[in-house]
Order: sequence, then C-alpha cells, then structure tokens
Amino acid sequence: MPEHPSYSQLVSLPAYAEQPVPVAFEDNNGQLNVRHYLGIGSEGLDESLVSVGIPSNWPVKDGLACLSAEHHLVYFHELRTGDRMSVRVRLIGRSEKAAHAQIFVLDDTSERVVCAFEEIFLCVRLDPRGTVAWPEDVAKGMDERIAEDAGRDWGREISGHLALR
Repeated sequence: MPEHPSYSQLVSLPAYAEQPVPVAFEDNNGQLNVRHYLGIGSEGLDESLVSVGIPSNWPVKDGLACLSAEHHLVYFHELRTGDRMSVRVRLIGRSEKAAHAQIFVLDDTSERVVCAFEEIFLCVRLDPRGTVAWPEDVAKGMDERIAEDAGRDWGREISGHLALR
C-alpha cells in the first residue's frame, strides 16, 4: 500500500465539501456510516472539477457528465457525528475520455486523514449515451491541474489498482 500524504500536506490543497458530520449520516456506533465516505468524497471531486471547466450544470448546459467507472478505497480512522470534515483532490492523469483522481477525506477536528480513494471517471454524452472525448477547454484545464498537482513533492504514490485505459 502506498504511503499517503499527511494531513498537514493535504491542507495546502483547496478544501471541498466542508461540513460537520450530520446525525443523519451516523451508524449504530455514533460514527460516519461507511456508505457516506464515497459520497462525500465524490461531492468534493465534483466541486473540484468546476475549476477545470466542468460546472455543476454540465448535464443540462452541454449534455455531458462525469460518471465513475472504478474506485479503490482505504480507511484510516473514523469520523464521529459533529466532527468537521473536508475533501482534498489531486488529479493524477487523463486519457482522451477518462481521468484518474486521488480523493482524501479529512477530519479537520482532529487534523488527520480518515479515508483515501482513487477514482477513474469518464466523460459521457447523455443522449445518445456513450463515452466521448473531453472537450478541448476541459482537457486543457485538466492538463494544467495535473501538472500543478504533479509538481508537489509529496503524495505521488498511487495504489496501482486503477489505471487509465
């Protein structure tokens, strides 16, 4: 398993999906239910993609969407109800129709990384449905972000379980 970046390294990235853990997301142990880590991380990824040219209304505006194809998750700690959490995202790479990201869910109350996952997501035309190439402006925005994220001297290791095709 790769060594993941520390909390202090990750907080240098923009924060997304910042919120306290709501009671409605609690499991019987008083912790964030496992099913919500992926959802919160996905929400953070979506928010982060606005800066590369993918607005939240992309499906309505352009008939395009990002759809998840694969995930690999690792849990380190639990979040408890009321803990402040945030998501940090690194774009690792892209191909003509797909992209690879690392997503980190942070416990901002205890200042630690609680979950890390990688995701492969696709550019999809909604009608007729099918994968398509990233629009030129989005591809350019992604390439710039990938280069910026690759320039960090930490967190370059990935799981090896996912790869662009």
